[in-house]
Amino acid sequence: MVQLKLSIVCDYQEECWHSMDICAEMLLENLNSSEDRQITIDQILPKFNPRLQKIPRLGNKNFFFNADRLLNRFWDYPNHLGKKLKEGGSDFYHIVDHSYAQLVHVLPHQRVGVYCHDLDAFRSILEPEKELRPAWYRSMSRRILSGLQSAEIVFYSTAQIRKEIEQYNLIESSRLVQAPLGISPEFTPYVDHDPTAETILKQIGDAPYILHIGSCIPRKRIDVLLDVFGRLRAIYPHLLLVKIGGQWTQNQSQQILDKGLHESIIHLQNLHRSTIARLYQRSLAVLLTSEAEGFGLPVIEALACGTVVVASDIAVLKEVGGKGALYCPLGEVDTWTDLVAQLIVNPEMAPALELKLAQAGKYSWSSHAAIIKKSYMNLAGISS
Repeated sequence: MVQLKLSIVCDYQEECWHSMDICAEMLLENLNSSEDRQITIDQILPKFNPRLQKIPRLGNKNFFFNADRLLNRFWDYPNHLGKKLKEGGSDFYHIVDHSYAQLVHVLPHQRVGVYCHDLDAFRSILEPEKELRPAWYRSMSRRILSGLQSAEIVFYSTAQIRKEIEQYNLIESSRLVQAPLGISPEFTPYVDHDPTAETILKQIGDAPYILHIGSCIPRKRIDVLLDVFGRLRAIYPHLLLVKIGGQWTQNQSQQILDKGLHESIIHLQNLHRSTIARLYQRSLAVLLTSEAEGFGLPVIEALACGTVVVASDIAVLKEVGGKGALYCPLGEVDTWTDLVAQLIVNPEMAPALELKLAQAGKYSWSSHAAIIKKSYMNLAGISS
């Protein structure tokens, strides 16, 4: 029997891209649980080298952390893979995160697949008039994009992402494979005891809260989230906002201060999935105010927990949320405020639990892993 070795190339954990860590973890878990002995799985996850952060008395920690990220991504990781290749390497390599696609240049590209979650990393070269970046950043983006374009297989999550890839003529259609993301087993409507969640919920008490999960980068439109929450607080003074993930930007911190919201926001980071699941279950609604997404994991996670989801009416989120979620026009604060206010008074206007669970049930990590495994088996000319 022919046996193939597939290496899963992961993000540095120190970068704290939790969605990418989940993708790697679930892929490894589901591939390793397979009884198929034709393929063995190897994880590639080098240790992050914090060079500049070690230098004493340097200011601006974020600046030096980002500088270390670039050194690790473009110097250390390629060198690590080079050593792996000299030791014999693997039959195929799967890069979990497209923003690491520069690594394709080090690997035998005809045996590499990359998962393209979105085109956000390439906006400065695809739409330079909309995203102004310095020359060094555009050069870095071109290096990453050329790596993606060199890969033998490019996986994607939604029809909308494929449409964008084809719109910019980035990848031949024959090399594109859809492998939708999945839902981790912690996300269910059934309450499970989680000590961390119980501590947080004790802090919240009986106060109702809306929930946002994700980073604070511009495309998440946190400004809209805070505007909506500010107006809702004027109607419901006891309402709280629980924000999981990201760090406030200077503008967002100022917006919170200007609106007097700092005492009504609970900002949490680095929570386990079981804790997040409990917070989903207890929330009034999950709000996703994004102007762009690649998939929107919080949508299906929340639906799997039976939670009300209100999302921007952009194509990706409507594709993923289907009839299980409610939608508001992007950036229209009045409409968002009115809808959430109505949900607080009349929660029955939200989609039924059966609709939410049916939509969430369309996605699974086992299917995600099976598609990826089959693609590499086909590439090797082996029927799975």
